[in-house]
Amino acid sequence: MAHKNAILLFIADIIGRPGYDTLAAYLPSLRKKYDVDVCIVNGENGVKGKGTTEELTKKYKSLGVDVITGGNHSWTFAPFRRYLKQAEHVLRPANYPPEAPGKGSTIYRTASGLAVGVLNLQGRTFMYPIDCPFKRGMEEIEQLRQKTHIILVDVHAEASAEKMALAWYFDGKVSAVIGTHTHVQTADERILPAGTAYITDAGMTGPNDSVIGLNAEVAIKRFISGIPEHYQVAESNNRLNGVVVEVDVTTGRALNITRINLP
Repeated sequence: MAHKNAILLFIADIIGRPGYDTLAAYLPSLRKKYDVDVCIVNGENGVKGKGTTEELTKKYKSLGVDVITGGNHSWTFAPFRRYLKQAEHVLRPANYPPEAPGKGSTIYRTASGLAVGVLNLQGRTFMYPIDCPFKRGMEEIEQLRQKTHIILVDVHAEASAEKMALAWYFDGKVSAVIGTHTHVQTADERILPAGTAYITDAGMTGPNDSVIGLNAEVAIKRFISGIPEHYQVAESNNRLNGVVVEVDVTTGRALNITRINLP
């Protein structure tokens, strides 16, 4: 009897309340449509567009999310930093220094016993000068591969070239490398030669009539004046972005990657 392929659903950066409402509206039907085994979301922007909380991550899970990844905004609220020390399946980038609370990878096991590894990394180009995502990432991958060949990597990075380079570096070692952080969905989804699914950026889930989630008037004012303005999440034309990756459970190789942009 043939094994069922693993279906991984990754939902792009959740932006504030509009993102949460959009996730709540679409996730049940997406899980059913694609017969999803594991759902991963990037949740670092859930509270008014910057940062998240223990309460909110638990709400995501109540909607059907299994693993939550983060990024540079994971550290916005001090109580959440403390929560990361004991949170199960809630990640922060693995290549922050070891003194940073939390963990960068996890193994999620489904009710059927399927083991799926999830790794969270952060880029360094135009971002904080933290540990090397290539070296640190490969160390984490080697540990995860001792338990499963099905591994998804969320690369939270600014530069497209850095995300691409990481994907080629990890090709054949992981099932998927999914880019996040820029909030603009790219149209370059593909399967690399050794079997790793890739997209430069999965996009964002939240208000599409915005500047990457920010109220457009506020964003324009910031650019014209050069002066920081209070962050205001936009509220209209909500969309859900993400990808579905189909993986061979015996090899960990990606068979297909489908981009999602709803409605």
